[in-house]
Amino acid sequence: MTESGSDGTLRRRILDATRYLLVAEGYASLSMRKIAREIGCSPTAIYLYFQNKDALVHTLIDEGFGLLYEELREEAARHADPVVRLEALWRRYVAFGRRNPEYYEIMFMLHPERMERYPPEKYRRARRCLELSIQALEEGRRQGVFVVENPRVMASAAWAALHGAVALLLARRVDIRIDPEAFIDTTIRTLLRGVLAPDASLQPASK
Repeated sequence: MTESGSDGTLRRRILDATRYLLVAEGYASLSMRKIAREIGCSPTAIYLYFQNKDALVHTLIDEGFGLLYEELREEAARHADPVVRLEALWRRYVAFGRRNPEYYEIMFMLHPERMERYPPEKYRRARRCLELSIQALEEGRRQGVFVVENPRVMASAAWAALHGAVALLLARRVDIRIDPEAFIDTTIRTLLRGVLAPDASLQPASK
């Protein structure tokens, strides 16, 4: 490859190569020189777009959360019923992780020891994903279909369970005798039953 092409194309290639190298080799071994070698450009060209490798990683995290938020936002807009909406949001979260394993690992599972702190403004944007579940829980509580003391805590606890399910599936740590779809369905439906009011009911599982 050469450095020819539009600025946007080169920037995209830099980010794609960084994403691949991060997952394949880890943060510690990532370097501007290695990225440059991967895409066939000079290290100097990368510095025209990114100050250092932490800026690259932060951009990828921000991109991933942007993609996830758009999917979740579109899903939330489709469902007025808070029970149906919450289930749809959780299913879409799991689907995103399984469909985008590189982004997911960088967003949630990367453990760099000396990476610069993730910028607060980007953290706030990332937090929008959780807010959609919080809103569904709050609305359901007002309507009497959810019994939950603290929607923010519940949404975070549910996220922890969903993240665990995605992480196990991506790492292929789920018993091979268990159907992945049944594993996901059981995880999500169990979470939903934990917040449903006694007189509320779940619709048949939507896949």
